[in-house]
Amino acid sequence: MHALVLTAYGKLEYIEVPDPAIGPGDVRLDVKACGICGSDVHGFDGSTGRRQPPVIMGHEASGVITEVGTDVTGWRVGDRVTFDSTVYCGECAYCRRGQVNLCDNRKVLGVSCDDYRRNGAFAEQVVIPHHILYHIPDGVSFEQAAMVEPVSIALHAVKRILPDHSCAAVVVGTGLIGLFVVQVLRSLGCRSIIGVDIQDDRLALARKLGATHVVNAAKKDEVAAIMSLTSGKGADLAFEVVGNTAPLQTALNCVRKGGRVALVGNVAPSVEFPLQAAVTRELVLHGSCASAGEYPQCMELIAAGKISTDALMSAVAPLSEGAAWFERLYGKEPGLMKVVLRP
Repeated sequence: MHALVLTAYGKLEYIEVPDPAIGPGDVRLDVKACGICGSDVHGFDGSTGRRQPPVIMGHEASGVITEVGTDVTGWRVGDRVTFDSTVYCGECAYCRRGQVNLCDNRKVLGVSCDDYRRNGAFAEQVVIPHHILYHIPDGVSFEQAAMVEPVSIALHAVKRILPDHSCAAVVVGTGLIGLFVVQVLRSLGCRSIIGVDIQDDRLALARKLGATHVVNAAKKDEVAAIMSLTSGKGADLAFEVVGNTAPLQTALNCVRKGGRVALVGNVAPSVEFPLQAAVTRELVLHGSCASAGEYPQCMELIAAGKISTDALMSAVAPLSEGAAWFERLYGKEPGLMKVVLRP
């Protein structure tokens, strides 16, 4: 088969590689669509240490089953499927509690690090453990299904702090995940959704997708603006979807006393944290990692038109052109959001 292989840091090659071996509990898929994740772009240059070459990256994907392992039941050749990016064991204490994202034996497709190597879906075929598969509903395209993984990250983050209809929520960072958080909040009927970013084009998209207000933090004091929008009290909830010191401090400073903050972004390994403000105002912080079984609900939201993936899909391109698209994403080309590759 052909695959897009990270053969060295900064170098992707579309080359022929051996077909992946299938085990008794696996299924083989013909990959129909695979999205380029921001973590793939960050891993492209070796900065994360989690894409050690050679490796086939790609974990936001969908396809059609072409072969099932001898121990697999409930799945058939021809089924349209997507799959969790997390390969969890199903047996540890976290898995038994339904916290599969915290699995003690967790691996991620398309990741090659010091602990493990797991090829991903930037290829014509991929082999997947059957227990992480999900059926794609009628009316949901392969390209849309390939974006269920980032939608699930947003839904999981929102569920971590359980908003209600009367909540005022702030989303700090309106990149892809932040824009999905905006849409999830809108789908739940959140009365006030304030998007914060430093790029006007992203804020315009946030407004289009459900934000009731937007604030450009490069042009005005975003905390003061949010206080003005919330009668001087602060928002009930905030989602930090960048992962750096400045946006984290914005999220913490813009919520009311007793407010809740979901930490979703993780670009920086450590940040400056305003400890006294968090303590004296009794803020509640929730880390949010990946997702834990939200895929079916996400596909229902997409199928019902409550979540738009198409609005965030910048391009659909052949896998053979993947290296050029990686370069454009790595170079932060203006207006480029999500690129989906098709083998």
